Amino acid sequence: MINSNTVILVTNNGMGTGPQDLQLTLIEKYLELLNQHDELPYAICFYTEGVRLVVEGSPMLEQLRALEARGVRLIVCSTCLDYFGLTDKLKAGIVGGMTDIMETMFKAEKVISV
Repeated sequence: MINSNTVILVTNNGMGTGPQDLQLTLIEKYLELLNQHDELPYAICFYTEGVRLVVEGSPMLEQLRALEARGVRLIVCSTCLDYFGLTDKLKAGIVGGMTDIMETMFKAEKVISV
């Protein structure tokens, strides 16, 4: 079931601020558990380093595609993709601008940053 009141923000290439391999381990577990959960967020927004999770070569693509298939909107910052030269490497989600991310956040009752 999609919860239209919850949006998750992903701003890192992983979760938290520890060593990169730990960050990736944590986000992988988080996404795995989220996929097993009955209640899902309306959207997950990816910006800054977070866009690296939805592009070619990301170890999270399978988990993210599964969430997308269950109806979770994955919104990826176009400015960030362009900045990192990753625009044509997007493999999950839709490209959106900061306006799309802001509107999604403003409509949410709960915004979770991971």
